[in-house]
Order: sequence, then structure tokens, then C-alpha cells
Amino acid sequence: MMLGFPCLMYYFWVSLEYHQGKIYLPTAFTKDAIVQFVLEEVVAKVKEGAAPTWVATKIYMGFVLYSAICAYVMPGPFINGLPLPSLKGGKLQYHCNGLSYWYFTLAFSAILHVTGMFRLTSIIENFGSIMTIAIMWGFTMTALVNGIAVLMGKTHRMSGNVIYDFFMGVCLNPRIGKLDLKMWAETRVPWPVLFFLSVSCALKQYELNGSISGPVAFMVLAHFLYCNACQKGEECIPTSWDIFYEKDGFMLIFWNMAGVPFTYCYASIYLMKYELTTGVTITHSWAYTVGLFITLLFAYYIFDTGNSQKNRFRMEQNGSYVARAAFPQLPYGHIKNPTYIKTEHGNLLLTSGWWGIVRKPHYTADLIQSLSWGLITGAGSFLPYFYFCFFLCVLTHRVTRDMERCAKKYGKDWDRYCEKVPYIFVPYVF
Repeated sequence: MMLGFPCLMYYFWVSLEYHQGKIYLPTAFTKDAIVQFVLEEVVAKVKEGAAPTWVATKIYMGFVLYSAICAYVMPGPFINGLPLPSLKGGKLQYHCNGLSYWYFTLAFSAILHVTGMFRLTSIIENFGSIMTIAIMWGFTMTALVNGIAVLMGKTHRMSGNVIYDFFMGVCLNPRIGKLDLKMWAETRVPWPVLFFLSVSCALKQYELNGSISGPVAFMVLAHFLYCNACQKGEECIPTSWDIFYEKDGFMLIFWNMAGVPFTYCYASIYLMKYELTTGVTITHSWAYTVGLFITLLFAYYIFDTGNSQKNRFRMEQNGSYVARAAFPQLPYGHIKNPTYIKTEHGNLLLTSGWWGIVRKPHYTADLIQSLSWGLITGAGSFLPYFYFCFFLCVLTHRVTRDMERCAKKYGKDWDRYCEKVPYIFVPYVF
């Protein structure tokens, strides 16, 4: 996984850069043909177009440093996380200033682009090299976080297997002062980078054509909505499973630093690279395009309000709920007087709102959004659908694991909950 996924990222990069997003294979499946294929079709092209450069380093690492500084100094509320067993029930505080950071970054980046101090089109022009720097940083940051935690004696739930512990992590809540590295890495780097990749594609297309196509505008909107949701609802993240339980190892660090921004972007990159290579702009009928815009917005509405309902309910029980007026505040995002099932453990299982219709409404909405990202590109390449396929596998595994864990933990209370909310993803279907 630690070596295979970066290799897959490079294979897909070559596909987008040199093959219009098509899957390319060796001429024959013999040892010599495969070795030649790897050396000439992958390694040589990566050296040519994705080698690390000083420009790419300044772009990516500059943004990483900038986002960390903003996370430390920008204004925002402090929110308590869940009680941590490692702290004997103590709670950590999280500085939730993502919203001020996000809107300042939007304004600042616009100024940099318009004045010519930093043209945002430089991102797509250096995409391969920036991806390489991100991959290198993913490994480097993992080694630093794990190594420092070991030296400081702050290890947690160690398995004894060095490789496994490097992958899963050795510490739970690494921090630099008040900067929680796990939450910073989850929200402040991957989604803004993903958004600016799409913006860079749109600006590059505008430079070439004097206009922005419907599919490219769609991807800018899609990635804006997702990134904006992460920042405006950041106060909900401290009570999430990743922050509460998952250790901060390669799995989380590499995925946030490199995996999310440089694989979830394939729809935008494909649209741009296909046009640059063939001179043809991918477009669709107005009915198809408008239909996908409506689908995206509807799925986003369920995604946003579903996550808001769950997390605000959880925060109210935790005593950490803070009412905020972050844009957009959608109707039905906060349930007053919610119904729930109280388990023998004292946990509350929400049965109101979207959560009274299906058990995982946010997953359903997430999958619809990810599928729309592929559909807007047409059927010329599999790569824009990679995110949807990958996400479907991840969520299926996660749901199976969650159902088994909850059934074991809650017993008869879980049976009552399943009778109350029988469907997982789609009502009356599954």
C-alpha cells in the first residue's frame, strides 16, 4: 500500500499527461516487455515531466507552511473534543479557525493571481512535479511525526510491527503548541489544494479560449462546495472518529497530503489535459449539464445537512455545540428536539432527520457527488471515475466494519435501532 499507491498515482499521471486518460498496457506480458514498459512508459516519463523542481517545491511546501501558520494565528472559536481514554477522560481543545483561513485564502489567492505575483495557472502547469513533492512530503511528515512521538515517549496502542505501526501511526494527537497536526492535515491542506487545482484548470482554459466550459465550471463548483463544507463545519470535526480514535500515521498523513488532492482531481485534470492534447473542449448538451448541476446541488444539500444534523446532535450531547452563521447555513441542518435510542452504554443513536430514513445518508450523498464528478467528463476515460470506485470500496468496507462493531457493542439496543432505521443507503432499496 505504501509503495503501491504512489506508483499507481504516477501511472495515472502518465495516462493523463500522455494518453488522454486512457489505460495503457505493455505490448506483451513477458518479463522483458513489462520491464521495458515500466522503464520507458512510466519511469522515463515521470523523470521528464514529474521530477521534483524548485518551483514545485515553493508552490506546494509554501502552501503547506502558509496553511500551518494560518491555522496557528487566524481567529476562530476553541472547541472541546471528546473525552480521551489516553488522557484519562480529559479533553483537548481545537482551534477551529478554518473559516477565517478559507476566506482569507480565497481573497489572497485572487490578489496574487490578478497582480501577477503568483499566477494560479502555474499549478496545472507544474502538476506532475507538485504531485511528486506532495508524495515526498507525505513520507517525510509521517517519519517526522512517528519518530518524534517515539523519542518523546508518546506512543499509543503499539502493535510491535514496525511497518504496521509506521502505516497506522504511533501517536494519537500530535501537536505543535495549540496546532493539532491531525486536524490541520485533514482540513487545511487536501481540500484547498484540490480546489485550487480545479481553479487552475479553469483559468488555464480561460487563457486559451477566453471562456470556461460547463464541465470545468462544474468541477470548480463541486470542489468549492466540498472544501467550503470542511471549513465552515470544522467545529464538528473534533468529535469525529478520525480525530478521536485513529492514530496519525502514513494512512492519514499521506492520504491527506498527497492522496486526496492528487487523485480526487482526476476529473478536472482530464478535462484540461484532454483539451491541451487534442484541442477539443469536452462539452455536453445543456440538458445533460444542467441535470448534473442539479444532481450535484441536491446531493450536496443532503451531504451538508446530514453531516450537520449528526455532528450538532453529537456536540449538543458533548456540551461543545456553538451556533455559527458560516455560509451556507442550509434549512434542516439542525434538528430541534431530536428522537434517539439510548443504549445501555449511555450512547445515543439518532433516529431523526435524514438519520431516521437511512443509517448512512451522508455516505449516499457523498457517492452521488463523486459519481457526478465522473459523469460530467463523459465516457472517454476511467480516471474521472476512479474516485467514485475507490470511495465505494472504502465506504462499503467502513459500513461493514461499523455495523459489526455497533452490533457487538450495543447488542439488543442495536437490534432496536435497525428495526427503527432498516435501510443503510437508500430507503426501500438497501
